[in-house]
Amino acid sequence: MADADPRFPDDDETLVLEPDCDRCPALVECRNRISWGVGPDDATVMVVGEAPGAGNPDADRWRGGNWTGMSYTARHSGRRIRETMAAVGYESGVFYTNAVKCFPSDGEGSNRAPTAAEKENCRDHLVAELEAVNPDVVVPTGRHATESVLSLDDTSLDGFLDTVLEPVESERFGYTVLPLLHPSYRDVWLSRLGYELDEYLADLESRLP
Repeated sequence: MADADPRFPDDDETLVLEPDCDRCPALVECRNRISWGVGPDDATVMVVGEAPGAGNPDADRWRGGNWTGMSYTARHSGRRIRETMAAVGYESGVFYTNAVKCFPSDGEGSNRAPTAAEKENCRDHLVAELEAVNPDVVVPTGRHATESVLSLDDTSLDGFLDTVLEPVESERFGYTVLPLLHPSYRDVWLSRLGYELDEYLADLESRLP
């Protein structure tokens, strides 16, 4: 993995779709900023996370989407997934977003999984990003993001770990879905899948365009 921080996105790369979105009242109450998708509008790869975490407003730059307004810009998960993509030749040319754009608070300062209603309310935003960017490959990270992406083709998820790095073609959009482990839990699950990190990255690189 790269020693230096991966490239941090610029404000003008952010795709703001509905600046004052209030579809989910509970999320409006607990968010600081909407975490919109960020990256080039002609990206060949789109990475989709679950939802922004709480973030750290005192962190240097990598504060998290809830504070930056840009997806996957947290010190841990944001840097790690961007480092992962850079390690397989995608320092740029990737659009990063989340299935749910607002921080879902657990009421105690951390994040919870978004509800089915919240994912449904935000689905139009994800579809709008997919149509605007038109990627060749969509890379959902973790179970919840993979469920959201597959649901766009009315496909249910039956066992997330079995889908990791297993390409699925989207009939609706024409892209390839390539699920990854969530960056925050990657180290926990790699060995259980029988992977060393270099093997995991090599398999990812071989499946990207």
